[in-house]
Amino acid sequence: MAHREKVLSLYRQLFRLARHWQSSTGVATDTQAERSYIRDEASKLFRKNKQVVSKEDIEEHIRECETRIELAHHYKTPYPRPTNIPQNTLAPTSRQLKKGQKRSIQQSRPVYLKSYDDANT
Repeated sequence: MAHREKVLSLYRQLFRLARHWQSSTGVATDTQAERSYIRDEASKLFRKNKQVVSKEDIEEHIRECETRIELAHHYKTPYPRPTNIPQNTLAPTSRQLKKGQKRSIQQSRPVYLKSYDDANT
């Protein structure tokens, strides 16, 4: 039951963040676009992950949400930060990625992109 309360609290926190969000550019259209992005992204990801029942997975998604909120406050942007792929993991176009390369790429993914593991559907 504690997870449910925490998840609902984070959901409300995201919508409060969207309501009070100010774009770093100060342009009204940018502010509206970023507010809309926060609301839409929160709704989409919470709906997508509502079927998660594993305690560990729920805790990872909570950690992801908290991290994204902190990153938004720190960097003044609601959009996910880009990530770097480790060196020597990209294969030439004629070959497939090897198991070690796939593992290296997966391990380099930050916690705030956990919900994007299945190609941002």
